[in-house]
Amino acid sequence: MKIEIRKPDDGELDNSGILNWSIWECEVSTFDWTYSDKETCYLLEGEVTVKTDTETVSFGAGDIVVFPSGLSCVWDVTKPVKKHYKFG
Repeated sequence: MKIEIRKPDDGELDNSGILNWSIWECEVSTFDWTYSDKETCYLLEGEVTVKTDTETVSFGAGDIVVFPSGLSCVWDVTKPVKKHYKFG
């Protein structure tokens, strides 16, 4: 299970509806998380490092991140996060 991180393509934010998804915010913190469903998110603000058993990835404002269903990880939020997100 790999975490996918990428920058949105030209027009993707407008055409995909990402900017209409729900918003989640989190202060600087560290916590365990398990994804019961696939999550796609777009970070508006913040910086995060996520560690799994097989990889450590960092991402921040302007990134689209996809977490696969069943992934267990540790989130280390180093700058407060504001993101749009969608499950499924």
